Amino acid sequence: MNKKYLKMNLQTFSDKTLYEMKQNMATIGQQLQKVESELAQKAVDPSASMEDIQKMQKSKEDLKARFDVIKEQHDQLEAEQKAKFAAKDSIKNINNPAEQKTKAKASLIRATMRSEPLSEDVYQVLGDDTTTKGDKFLPKTVSNDIIAEPYTKNQLRDISTFTQITNLEIPKINFTLDDDDFIADKETAKELEATGDVVAFTRNKFKVFSGISETVLLGTDANVVNHVERSLQSGVAAKEKKVAFATSPKSGEEHMSFYSTQNGIKKVNGANLYKAIKSAIADLHEDYRENATIVMRYQDYSDIIETLANGNATLYSAQPEQILGKPVVFVDAATDPIVGDYSYSHYNYDIATTQFERDKDVKTGIEQFVVTAWFDHRIKLASAFRIAKVTETP
Repeated sequence: MNKKYLKMNLQTFSDKTLYEMKQNMATIGQQLQKVESELAQKAVDPSASMEDIQKMQKSKEDLKARFDVIKEQHDQLEAEQKAKFAAKDSIKNINNPAEQKTKAKASLIRATMRSEPLSEDVYQVLGDDTTTKGDKFLPKTVSNDIIAEPYTKNQLRDISTFTQITNLEIPKINFTLDDDDFIADKETAKELEATGDVVAFTRNKFKVFSGISETVLLGTDANVVNHVERSLQSGVAAKEKKVAFATSPKSGEEHMSFYSTQNGIKKVNGANLYKAIKSAIADLHEDYRENATIVMRYQDYSDIIETLANGNATLYSAQPEQILGKPVVFVDAATDPIVGDYSYSHYNYDIATTQFERDKDVKTGIEQFVVTAWFDHRIKLASAFRIAKVTETP
């Protein structure tokens, strides 16, 4: 049968839906398969005449031609519809920058979970390219549409220094004078002489997991992005706090902890915690004391207030800074109060090598969106801090 003739007579198929075309293809495909099977049987049957075999071959050719025409039109219509939906759904066609970025992040998450490649549009919207694989995605939160358990917060983010620079090296002191003896704080001078005046940040690997159910993955872009970003923020914050306040740091992470013997932050004792904190503030050089913040447990602060109040209710309504003389940040992980200038507490992320992966929790069946990142926490000057401790009684 002539294919051109078939195209003219089957033109009405172009007006049909893709679903109808798929059904037609399936029907003719089954007929074609049946004729091919029968033809194979007749070809080896000595009793079958050549006329029967030729008729069956003609029938096979007709069905094959019909199938090819329908498939060609089906593929063309499917491609047109895909292009139409892709254009409608294209990130480039979204005028709202915030919505555009949310969609790009959702595309990154879904592509990672499904092991699919990402388009250049997604990388460009994320302010990135294919060389760094969308690493600028990590830190922000988008919306609040999904209710989840409380998320962890790293209170040091409000007072410490945070950067995202690969192979970062910085001076411990931001200015110098031509006079070699300009550093008034002798402890700082000794520290610089012993450890050098430059801090070199290293790469310390860690993974953050965000559990994603299929329901969430199939939800709106805002829901997917919000859920994953908040989970990642929670994991990152937990890691940041864990290394900074570890009393028994892991091997290789000793330099990150305020309490490590490697950093050797000076301990200042007092008869009680209130006096120890006041003494620690006074013991700081004025350059650090001016910008000092106290990081301590809320329970320890409550105990101080209870002791000082001695039945006087007015102290309970006073701000912590009014009581202790410096701003206070409450962190339950701070087993001993740490007083100092937290601009010398510096976190740095190496975003150039951040990786996105997927994993599955075999116990729960929940898929995991995994971020592998590298970061470092450096206490640039131990002399900028003091640890307040209660004098041990014999």
